[in-house]
Amino acid sequence: MRLIALLRGVNAGKLRRVDMKRLKALFESLGYSDVSTYINSGNVIFESGKKPSVIRREIESHLKKEFGFFIPVLVKTSREMQKISKAIPEKWENDAEHKSDVAYLFEEIDHKNIINELPIKKEYMNIRYVKGAIFWNVPRKDYNKSHLNKIIGHKAYQLMTIRNVNTARFIGGQKSDI
Repeated sequence: MRLIALLRGVNAGKLRRVDMKRLKALFESLGYSDVSTYINSGNVIFESGKKPSVIRREIESHLKKEFGFFIPVLVKTSREMQKISKAIPEKWENDAEHKSDVAYLFEEIDHKNIINELPIKKEYMNIRYVKGAIFWNVPRKDYNKSHLNKIIGHKAYQLMTIRNVNTARFIGGQKSDI
């Protein structure tokens, strides 16, 4: 089965550095096949016959041993990622005018009401839920008014991992087994 592992909170600053070559080698050492990484933000595409929940525990355990700190990992099937990617409106882009991102949700917060729990101002943005993710588009001129930056201080932030729409579209474009 084709899977995508999303590592949360790596390579965003000087701390929590994860080298993609070492990451790929670690996945291969665990017996996963056809392993590749996409950009430096902790996206791993691979094949495995194991259940995503089993893979998540296995990867998190080995990442801690390899890199010396705990890294939360979200494992999704390529089919789940395709559904999320297809739900993003085609016109949403990251450009000089707009900021568009996808927050992939860990199971604990994966429900439609999560949008209402976040400290954001929806009137300044377009935000939507699809199983497994929330995604938004906000005019850059309204970014501060939207309070998107306040998500970082919210308890749910620890249970999501954010990618820009370009990354989401790429990893969501991976072919599924079906």
